[in-house]
Amino acid sequence: MQCLFTLVGVFYTKICWHGSCACTVFLFNLTLADTAWLLALPFLIHYHLERLYWRLGLPLCTAVRMLYHNYFYLSIFFVTCVSVDRYLAIVHPLRSLVLLGRRKTCLLCAAVWAATLVLSIPVARMTIIQTCPGSNRTVCTLYVLLSETGESLPYSIFCSTVAFLFPLLSICYCGLRSVRELRRRPGPHHKQRRLRRVLSAALVLFALFYLPYHLSRNAAVVMRAVYPDDHASWGPPDLAFALEMCFCSLITCVNPLNIGCPLGGHVSIVFLK
Repeated sequence: MQCLFTLVGVFYTKICWHGSCACTVFLFNLTLADTAWLLALPFLIHYHLERLYWRLGLPLCTAVRMLYHNYFYLSIFFVTCVSVDRYLAIVHPLRSLVLLGRRKTCLLCAAVWAATLVLSIPVARMTIIQTCPGSNRTVCTLYVLLSETGESLPYSIFCSTVAFLFPLLSICYCGLRSVRELRRRPGPHHKQRRLRRVLSAALVLFALFYLPYHLSRNAAVVMRAVYPDDHASWGPPDLAFALEMCFCSLITCVNPLNIGCPLGGHVSIVFLK
């Protein structure tokens, strides 16, 4: 594990200070976040294969839940950074050279990692292990599934607003402005049309991937707040949220904005061509 972190550090230093463009740095961080997110999955898969029997103690339960939440929003933030970088490159090409130089880009990435870690700290505080009544089965309870919603409801809404809605609006603005700029530019019609389609598809896919997750998560918490004694009403939103967690875990393997981009050298991501 120490060797892995050393290699990541060396590679990160290379792409930050040896001529890599901002998009390459953002995509490297996006790939790193997605890969780190996948590292938490074996523990969760084992947990579900054991029929929700957590045997690994509270510290590891807390770490898995916190890291899963942390890397989920890291992925969203770096997708947003890529979208903003493409917007600047298309609409404000000269300004992008000033705003997203190598040093500023690396500092921005470090700030995103730090801010997301701080954002995930409440998850550690709200994660608990519980023993099911009538059995010795111990469960690793996510804050979304807590019966007490005094902390979980405002926190879930806050994360949905700050860490999803604002990035979604930013991506929408950047995508629409970029498409508008491409329409008014002279050039090969088929290339411009293909580029507009890719930008539009990226926007739609981002919304389809992450919007249902946040809707189902907030629904699960709200149902507990509105109907605290009606446990049967919790079932449908809980099921929807569990399915969305699985779906979002799968899409990290095929992130729509990270296809065909070698890290290092020149980025060949499809909508840069």
